Amino acid sequence: MAFSSLHILFIVSALIFSVINPADCATSDGPFIHSRAAYYPNSDDKGSETGRCGYGSFGATINNGYVAAASDLYRDGVGCGACYQVRCTNSKDCSDEGVNVVITDQGSSDRTDFIMSKKAFRKMAQSTNAETSLLSQGIVDIEYRRVSCNYPKNNITIKIDESSDYPYYLAFVIWYQQGQNDITAVQLCETKNFVCKLLDRSYGSVFTTNSPPSGSLSLRMLFSGEDGDEKWVVPVNIIPENWKKGDIYDTGNGIPGQTSFGVECLKPKCHHRAAMILAEWSLTEVVSRCYVLQASFDVTNDLKTGLAN
Repeated sequence: MAFSSLHILFIVSALIFSVINPADCATSDGPFIHSRAAYYPNSDDKGSETGRCGYGSFGATINNGYVAAASDLYRDGVGCGACYQVRCTNSKDCSDEGVNVVITDQGSSDRTDFIMSKKAFRKMAQSTNAETSLLSQGIVDIEYRRVSCNYPKNNITIKIDESSDYPYYLAFVIWYQQGQNDITAVQLCETKNFVCKLLDRSYGSVFTTNSPPSGSLSLRMLFSGEDGDEKWVVPVNIIPENWKKGDIYDTGNGIPGQTSFGVECLKPKCHHRAAMILAEWSLTEVVSRCYVLQASFDVTNDLKTGLAN
């Protein structure tokens, strides 16, 4: 049976919502873990601009300044951009909700997991008097858990680092990491032939490469969950050929599995599916991109089976 282009688009659109269910990929908040937290000085309204995640001034104001430095949770930079709900445990001073913070730096104090901005530290208190009490203690007992990062007005974004030297050296930092998974690997791909190069994590959220691919470029990011589930994602938007240091590029992508992504090549938890989601790509391009990106399944047969059904 022959399919028209409109028929194929309709069927693929149906597949997106029938086989890629965001709930299948979602991660619920886990149990609280007991620890301790401190705060760093000169951080009444924002965080540090020199954090080890490489965010610069962006790291001082992300999440309205509710940020923290982490010790073990920094995880050699993989933990940068992760979000945590943190609440102190003294019922006299502390609220039930606590505060949600973003990891923007590395640091530790006396057996602490977090060194928070003063703004975030105060947010754990249930009253103005309680704020004064918490600040006077300096270090308090807390409990924390990983939660989903959500930036409704922003997609995952990259900024070309000032150390970049077109066309010989490319470095960029990832902003607005969303959801509850880590970005554990990044590849840079030529959009013409889909040849990809694995980037180095220089430190924090900064990824670098010598001799970057030429032409317009596409990113490929590996999102990894605590349960071992992994997902390669190819953003919709590209990096233009004549990129330059200081440039900021919106990838067009928010939370994987919940907003507009170009191609998702998923592992078992999400049913071994590849989907075209709100992208201006033909079926052939969808198949080609997932195939070249070395998905762990036969995407061509998978898509054809879905279309036939």
